[in-house]
Amino acid sequence: MPQTVKGVIARSKGADVELVDIVVPDPGPGEAVVQIQSCGVCHTDLHYREGGINDEFPFLLGHEAAGVVEAVGEGVTDVAPGDFVILNWRAVCGQCRACAKGKPWYCFNTHNAKQKMTLEDGTELSPALGIGAFIEKTLVAAGQCTKVDAEADAAAVGLLGCGVMAGFGAAVNTGGVGRGDSVAVIGCGGVGNAAIAGSAVAGATTIIAVDVDDRKLEGARAFGATHTVNGKDEDVVERIRELTGGFGADVVVEAVGRPETYEQAFYARDLAGTVVLVGVPTPDKEVTLPMIEIFGRGGALKSSWYGDCLPSRDFPMLVDLYRQGRFDLDAFVSERIGLGDIEGAFHKMERGEVLRSVVVL
Repeated sequence: MPQTVKGVIARSKGADVELVDIVVPDPGPGEAVVQIQSCGVCHTDLHYREGGINDEFPFLLGHEAAGVVEAVGEGVTDVAPGDFVILNWRAVCGQCRACAKGKPWYCFNTHNAKQKMTLEDGTELSPALGIGAFIEKTLVAAGQCTKVDAEADAAAVGLLGCGVMAGFGAAVNTGGVGRGDSVAVIGCGGVGNAAIAGSAVAGATTIIAVDVDDRKLEGARAFGATHTVNGKDEDVVERIRELTGGFGADVVVEAVGRPETYEQAFYARDLAGTVVLVGVPTPDKEVTLPMIEIFGRGGALKSSWYGDCLPSRDFPMLVDLYRQGRFDLDAFVSERIGLGDIEGAFHKMERGEVLRSVVVL
């Protein structure tokens, strides 16, 4: 039988979010109903509320979540009722050209639940990133559920569902950071700090955090930054070169998504170094670079989609590192809030007061 539960929606562009009753169908073939235990308040949810993703209102917000599988539909074998799972928004198909090439983290045919959750009057909801987890229970494709250690704290490990995985993966998966590397990370929010922490786990010896907020720079040291650069006070490119023997960093992760910071990243890397763009730019942003500089510097200019992660591979590994005390996911949780506190959490995010507010149910 369909269930009616509480959830948070954005009804129209720019309007405050609302806590409403939502109807969740029974899972169909290939689907699962998950009882949500935690969901991080991510900047992407704010983009949805502001109409920055598309105009398919009303949106059921929330996507950075963990919970317990309550029921599964026909044909589901990878998860079962009672499993503790982290939700992901790129459930791989196993059949597209990327999957066929053995690169499922680039899957071009990711899938979501086919049924729609609705308001009580039958209005269909658009779930954020195909998940919609600011809700007591949500309906997803079973492939969006990754089983992990049930002893882990949901509020911490749920953040692997988006921002932390994006940052960690940008450094380690996309950038290929390894032992002895020098790394610079521009932008020290949740994603940037995850890139810093990932670089530390991977064995980088010089990790330079760049931001314009001294509070964020101080926080970055706790995640493993060995040096900090305030872009308001110093020439970012020159300072990174000074800290890397005059050469520039092996890997520069741009976690802002702005032309001026991308240009800094481009010039702050060593010859044959790698630039990784993980900050999400708005459609109007453009970058102009001399082609001779692109040619002459060699290396790679990459973008990172979801940290180029494979949830079935990366989520359990990172949860294990967390449980072993080697990857401090707890440090990303700034506060624990209820479903009714999400609008306030958006404002704290905009003011730069939190890394992550996490809804706990």
